[in-house]
Amino acid sequence: MGGEEPPPPRTMDLTFGSFMVPGGCRDGDEEMAMHLILGGARSGKSTLATRLAEASGRQVTLIVTARAEDAEMATRIERHRASRPTGWQVIEEPLALGETLLRHDGADRFLVVDCLTLWLTNLLLDANPTRYQRERQALSAALNQLSGELVLVSNETGLGVVPMGALSRQFVDESGWLHQELARLADRVTLMVAGLPITLKGNTP
Repeated sequence: MGGEEPPPPRTMDLTFGSFMVPGGCRDGDEEMAMHLILGGARSGKSTLATRLAEASGRQVTLIVTARAEDAEMATRIERHRASRPTGWQVIEEPLALGETLLRHDGADRFLVVDCLTLWLTNLLLDANPTRYQRERQALSAALNQLSGELVLVSNETGLGVVPMGALSRQFVDESGWLHQELARLADRVTLMVAGLPITLKGNTP
């Protein structure tokens, strides 16, 4: 209405109280571009992340979070290894994501995390029940300090029925909350469906 001042910028809290920044903004002199890519299984998430990384012209570091817990997962991991560009640096880190991002960050770097879904799973299954909150806080702090480009890949798991098991319900809840907060912080958010990108925030990739 005429004469009314616009509302103040919305803020987000990635760790429910310990990390407050204006939505879409980060501290520091260097600007970091962050892109969150969501989608179901075999929706084209990793393919899009790979295309963006190759087109960036930067040094690419891929941080993978999968663990070879069984033969089928080991086969999947090997298949992904074989399909990656040979010039990429690949870091396998299932838990300490925030620390790893900071270690490999740089203004000339393009970081890809594939994927947040397995990272969350690993932490929820960890023997230490406090590990998840500590690592989530570490991720929060890291995202506020990065200077290069970052793509985060994650599965959208909240579109189906409510799971029966308590751990499965916790996983769906935690991933949904994580995605909401990351989406507020990200410069771009893309939902992949059948290999097609649907832009939820920012420019179409």
